[in-house]
Amino acid sequence: MRRAIREAARAQPPYDGDRLGTIKSWPVAERPREKLERLGPEQLSHAELLAILLRVGRPGEPVVQLAQRLIVSLGGLTGLVHASTEELTKIDGIGVVKAIELRAMVELARRLMTLAPEQRVNVTRPEHAVPLLQDMQFLTREHLRTVLLNTKGGVLSVTTVYEGSVDRATVRIAEVFREAVRRDCPRIIVAHNHPSGDPTPSHEDVGVTEDLCEAGKLLGIEVLDHLIIGRSGYVSLRQQGLGFRG
Repeated sequence: MRRAIREAARAQPPYDGDRLGTIKSWPVAERPREKLERLGPEQLSHAELLAILLRVGRPGEPVVQLAQRLIVSLGGLTGLVHASTEELTKIDGIGVVKAIELRAMVELARRLMTLAPEQRVNVTRPEHAVPLLQDMQFLTREHLRTVLLNTKGGVLSVTTVYEGSVDRATVRIAEVFREAVRRDCPRIIVAHNHPSGDPTPSHEDVGVTEDLCEAGKLLGIEVLDHLIIGRSGYVSLRQQGLGFRG
C-alpha cells in the first residue's frame, strides 16, 4: 500500500501556478504588477490592469484570463462602468467582495475625471473643454452642464444644471446662467450628453442653443459653444453652424 502511495505521488505533475488561477509560473517580466512597475500603466492592456485589481483568478483560469472574460461578458469597459453588484457576481469567479471593489474603482475613476477642473486646462477653444466632460459619455440619463470660464479661459467650475430631458420644454434659461451670474463669469460652454451614444444634434438641441445664445447676449455672458457628448465622440454645434448666428 505504501509503495502504491509513493508511486502515485511521483506520478503527480509538478506545481503549476496557472492550475490554481495564479500567474506565479509566468516569467516575472510578464506579470501585470511587475510589468506596470517596469513599463508604466499605459503599456498594460485593459485585462492586465483589471487583473491587478482582481489579484487572483480561479482554478484553471489565471487572473488575466478572468479579467479578459469579465470585460467580454460586460461588452467592454463601458459595461463595467454600468454594472451592478448583482450583474458582476453572475460572472464566474467574481464574488461579492470583488464586485464591490470593482464598483468602488469605477466610482473613484468617475470622480477623478471631474476633480479640480481649474487645475487641468485653460479653455481657449471650445474643444479644449471636452476632456472635462468625458465622463458624460457613460451617463444613462441626459445631463446638462455648464463650464464656467474667466476672461483668460481658466475654468472656474463645471456645474451640473439638469438631469433629465434637455429641451425647450424643460430647460429654464435662468437656471443655466444662474451660477455664471453669481460668479460674474463672462463666458460659458454648455454641454449635454446623449445616452444613446450618438451625439448627432436634434432639432430641440438647436432650439435650446438659440435660446441660450439670445439670453447670453442680454446678460452679457458669451455662450462659446454647445457640445453634445456621446460614446462615439462629440459634436460642437458652433462648428456645425447650428443655433449660433453671426
